[in-house]
Amino acid sequence: MTRDLFDDECSPAPWVQEIGEDAVILRHFAIAQVDALLEDIHNLQDLSPFRRQQTPGGFWMSVGMSNCGSFGWISDRKGYRYVAIDPVTGSPWPAMPDLFYQVAVEAAEQAGFKDFVPDACLINRYEIGTKMSLHQDKDEQDMSQPIVSVSLGLPAVFMFGGQSRQDPVQRFPLFQGDVVVWGGRSRLNFHGVRPLKADLNAPNGQGDVRYNLTFRKAF
Repeated sequence: MTRDLFDDECSPAPWVQEIGEDAVILRHFAIAQVDALLEDIHNLQDLSPFRRQQTPGGFWMSVGMSNCGSFGWISDRKGYRYVAIDPVTGSPWPAMPDLFYQVAVEAAEQAGFKDFVPDACLINRYEIGTKMSLHQDKDEQDMSQPIVSVSLGLPAVFMFGGQSRQDPVQRFPLFQGDVVVWGGRSRLNFHGVRPLKADLNAPNGQGDVRYNLTFRKAF
């Protein structure tokens, strides 16, 4: 773990919470980098604006989404898939910021997944009342690589189930700077986010928004 990147004597001490087989929450892992990560997000949204996506079944997702990296994840009536060109702007997705990449790689290594090389980052923007229903991340071609998910802004309740939608679901609070990493035996576990609630005491002025950076190896 890169000491000078993540050490901050004013930040809470990081610790690891196991939530399943090959699945952990790295508490406070990215807390010292919050401001810089949020600044990168704001710069990226100028290049690839957040938009709600439609499911193959015709429903509209409540969460705003954008992407950066070599590939971006999209959903429409044709299905779920990764593409190299932003269908809204007609241009390649914005490059993944160096800090994004470094946080993702360091978190994966801390969780026991060495040599993680993310080529896609899905950026989710949650507003009050929005949610992410239980689902599996299964559109990637390389299932040996983990999913790395960074929480910024408002706290949220993360749902983590098994590999069947009927399996019991655990619920974990996620706070700004927490990073969830799952792979290996839990790589295809169902997961989601409960409807976002307001928090007047949310840090850094993020009183009505949660951002989630989800790093993947798509190809």
